[in-house]
Amino acid sequence: MSDSPPSPAVTPLRAPSVSLLEGAALFLDFDGTLAPIADTPCGVEVDEELIGTLLRLRDALDGRLAIVSGRSVATLRDFGFTDFLIAGTHGLEFATPGADVDAPARLPAIDAVEDAFNDFIADKPGLLVERKTISVGLHFRGAPQWGDEARALAMALANDHDLAVQPGKMLFELRPGGADKGSAVRRLMAQAPMAGGVPVFIGDDVTDEEGFAAAAEQGGAGILVGAPRSTFAAFGLEQVAAVRHYLAEGAARLG
Repeated sequence: MSDSPPSPAVTPLRAPSVSLLEGAALFLDFDGTLAPIADTPCGVEVDEELIGTLLRLRDALDGRLAIVSGRSVATLRDFGFTDFLIAGTHGLEFATPGADVDAPARLPAIDAVEDAFNDFIADKPGLLVERKTISVGLHFRGAPQWGDEARALAMALANDHDLAVQPGKMLFELRPGGADKGSAVRRLMAQAPMAGGVPVFIGDDVTDEEGFAAAAEQGGAGILVGAPRSTFAAFGLEQVAAVRHYLAEGAARLG
């Protein structure tokens, strides 16, 4: 597992000004940021209005807009993000529009974990196994009473197979280590089109904290979506609707 930053201090969150987007290299989480979290991974819908807003904002920023998500690149493209720079699977996958995905091969250990997860949920309605390109997730949103057992299983399997555990919202994902959303920000900031911009990372989950920290390290800022918490983000937006309004304002002003 990649090194985690030190525990953040609790900071008051204020709404970001649209001027923060001027000259930005914008990094956007997907679930819980651009789209509400659904009951199941496939239950998320992406509308044309959102894609249109992001395309206008991307063009206004001279291409400096990237989707940085725990989702795989393939899934994000299926949702309609075909014309965007993408860092998927928590910084293990990268893709530019029209290009093949740069990602490690799927490990046999991931297949073994997927089998174990499926055995675990066989008699537990409400649990769900999400097969990803190079990782696998165990969701317990539909059966939260199994959360402790899901965590114990994930930790044990990670130890047995030398994998990283990625906790999420009602989710434990097992994947190869060595990357996170912070390393994704650093890698993308070192190359075109993101290089030269000031990093701004918008996200909602604990998995986005590394992204907030990386943005701050390079003179930028994080924007936390949702209720205030201990965070590396300097700004806050209440919910997905507020994010979309903020981005639309940015596209209108910068365009």
